[in-house]
Amino acid sequence: MSETLPDRLSVDPTSPFYDAEVLQRNVGVRFKGQDRTNVEEYCVSEGWVRLAVGGSKDRHGNALTIKLQGPVEPYFREG
Repeated sequence: MSETLPDRLSVDPTSPFYDAEVLQRNVGVRFKGQDRTNVEEYCVSEGWVRLAVGGSKDRHGNALTIKLQGPVEPYFREG
């Protein structure tokens, strides 16, 4: 497997941007210089992240999210 992360990645298994192999390698996301742990999806080229909002769920049982614009830096965490 390569050391480069995809331009767009999602943690939702129903998404076309879901990649279990990459997610098993412990992906971290830095958004606007701050390490974020609640990222549901990101896109580097478009410069946005989708963050989970608290523990709230929609009517289908999915986490409620908010989309924020800014610089996105995905990386592999050590360990």
